[in-house]
Amino acid sequence: MADKVLLIYPPSPVMNREDRCQQPTDDLVVIPPLPPSDLLYLASIARMANCIPYVKDYSLNSKTIEDFKKDLIEIKPDYIVLNAASTTLKGDLAILKPAKEILPNVKIIAKGAHFKIFDIKTLEDYPELDFTIRGEAEFTLLDILNKKPINEIKGITYRQGGIISRNEDRPFIENLDEIPYPARDLVDNSIYKRPDTDEVQAVIKVSRGCPYHCFFCLATPTSGSKVRTRSPKNIVGEIRECYEKYGIKNFIFWSDLFNLDHNWVQELCREIINSKLKITFSTNTRADSADIETVKLMKKAGCSLVSIGIESGNQQILDNIGKKITKQQIKDTVKLFKKNGIKIYGYYVVGLPWESEETFRETMEFAKSLNTEYVSFYTATALIGTRFYDYVKEHNLGELNFDKPYYYPTVNTHYLTKDRVFELHKNALKEYYGRPSYVFMMLFKIRSFREFYNYFKAGLRVLFRK
Repeated sequence: MADKVLLIYPPSPVMNREDRCQQPTDDLVVIPPLPPSDLLYLASIARMANCIPYVKDYSLNSKTIEDFKKDLIEIKPDYIVLNAASTTLKGDLAILKPAKEILPNVKIIAKGAHFKIFDIKTLEDYPELDFTIRGEAEFTLLDILNKKPINEIKGITYRQGGIISRNEDRPFIENLDEIPYPARDLVDNSIYKRPDTDEVQAVIKVSRGCPYHCFFCLATPTSGSKVRTRSPKNIVGEIRECYEKYGIKNFIFWSDLFNLDHNWVQELCREIINSKLKITFSTNTRADSADIETVKLMKKAGCSLVSIGIESGNQQILDNIGKKITKQQIKDTVKLFKKNGIKIYGYYVVGLPWESEETFRETMEFAKSLNTEYVSFYTATALIGTRFYDYVKEHNLGELNFDKPYYYPTVNTHYLTKDRVFELHKNALKEYYGRPSYVFMMLFKIRSFREFYNYFKAGLRVLFRK
């Protein structure tokens, strides 16, 4: 009889649980809950091992441990695979004890960036946990499910006979085309929608890795400094499956760094154009990696929005975090995308160690001068595994607080308390989105009543945000 594998997001806050982000979405204005893409890819891996996978996101719709326990009784899985984040670790792992009480022989596997560092400690603190996966999980999980000798499985830390052991690291997956398409048949795709038009959208992971290793980001520690890309044909194959099997025509191309290799981006865009599939997609870009030929091809292939990690309007802070971009490059990139009809989502971080009243005001004025269609102002979050986390420890910037990551600051700056950073952050969205010039700009861009309604709802959320 085939083994059953239950892959879950625990009953914790609704989050984007990709390893490098770990961000709650409840407090964000225009970022909707995303499908559990990592679990869907792992579900396809389970099928490769001739197992029967089930995917459950207990963070949606306020589901509880009781819902989880009911599923355990009904499904009776042989394995539980859960995504755990540093910021919600205690709540995420609260499912371990009841799981073992109901199914004493179930094997519980936890994955997530947290276990790159605190794998042994977590196993020590939680005796019900059997495995942690360090690094990329796909082929590590395949080895576990195929029952490869446990001491030969790279990338795991595990408990056996009361002893905790740590095997050698697993190398990064060089050929991402070897990973099967996600098992989207295991979730209700219709609940994952674009926040502006309410059209169903899917996430397609197109590349991994980033060479820049920014101060606060986990992309390089979790995915490496080499950018590894899927082949354009492989990506378009997944797009076609979504289009023809699920009727999905809107996509987020998820990557740590999408547009570093212009030739690859152009080849992908041409592959999409030649496929005759009429889609829209959003993705990310660096402010120093956009050229006019690539941007025009992106637009022709269906790119409707790019997100840019602007982070700060203060050049010294940009230099300190290793961003390796200038404010002028940011201005030029924003202008280029605007000129070609592609909307821009600007990301800013408030409360980095060098933040002061003056640098925050500089950031606000810079953001308003760029006047991008969307912005998010995150509070600086010193995630475990980042250089930021090490800096906090070295410079004693206060006790880390992960209660509301990206919303309430985790630490003080050299010049501001956490409470003051929170006040600045809390008012930043109102100041940005409340400008009459911004409101009029967006009114001219609205193309349907549905868009108007969704923008109106988002505006109310900004206005009455606590």
